Amino acid sequence: MTIEELIAAARGGSQRATGRLLSFVESPRRDEVLDALGDLLPAQVVGITGPPGAGKSTTVGALVGAYRLAGKRVAVLAVDPSSPYSGGALLGDRIRMAAHINDPDVLIRSVATRGHLGGLAAAVPAAIRLLSALGYDLVILETVGVGQSEIEIAAVADPTVVILNPGAGDAVQAAKAGLLEVADVVAVNKADRDGADQTVRDLRAETDVPILKLVAAQGDGIAELKEVIEAHHRADNPARRAARARSQVLSLAQSLLRQHAGLDGLAESVAEGRMDPYTAAARLVVPDSAN
Repeated sequence: MTIEELIAAARGGSQRATGRLLSFVESPRRDEVLDALGDLLPAQVVGITGPPGAGKSTTVGALVGAYRLAGKRVAVLAVDPSSPYSGGALLGDRIRMAAHINDPDVLIRSVATRGHLGGLAAAVPAAIRLLSALGYDLVILETVGVGQSEIEIAAVADPTVVILNPGAGDAVQAAKAGLLEVADVVAVNKADRDGADQTVRDLRAETDVPILKLVAAQGDGIAELKEVIEAHHRADNPARRAARARSQVLSLAQSLLRQHAGLDGLAESVAEGRMDPYTAAARLVVPDSAN
């Protein structure tokens, strides 16, 4: 099938066609898919991040259920570290979303980062455009949440929700890792445990964004989280959208520069003292630059 035929089939409800198209946007055929989509406004994107074990996948599963009750078509892109053996995505936590696996209006897809820094796969912006064109109302983007590099989620999501657990110094660690700098909402999950109230107090000393308490496994607090997400989205504006787009462009450009054919030669020149790093950087960006 051609790209156009696959898009038509996916719009007609074919999950298999959607899966093939998503595979294409992770491959050298990405531009073919994007060209076939044309101009369009992207779907709403909600980012979920936080430390491992915080309950991100459980929260995502509960949010999917809440949005489906509202009649929304939902796609979940779970961004995982690349497997060191196959280069594919690790699927361990996806079992927590199994309740939605047979729903034709829910798509769950793991995407490998394939070495792209920042916690997002380079294919994510293209996947969001594709899913928007296929009629999904909401894309939930879940990242591995391991620290400073994860803040790139803010480049595509509105809002970014940081999930933390009570106690264990999570509030302080999140602040040190830079997660709170990009958080639009903070949710303290497993709030039925000891230390939840203290964690909320600690967080209020670190950030001014809304802070909610959840017990995602039981659905407690999910309706409130959904309302805060919707309120934040309603407050979006062109300046914020432009800032997110700028961050996306810069992030992807950085990845391209890391793969630049001339990088090793320029690095060698700097290491041997034949060129200063400022000139090398300028030539990497503009090959004919003399300064």
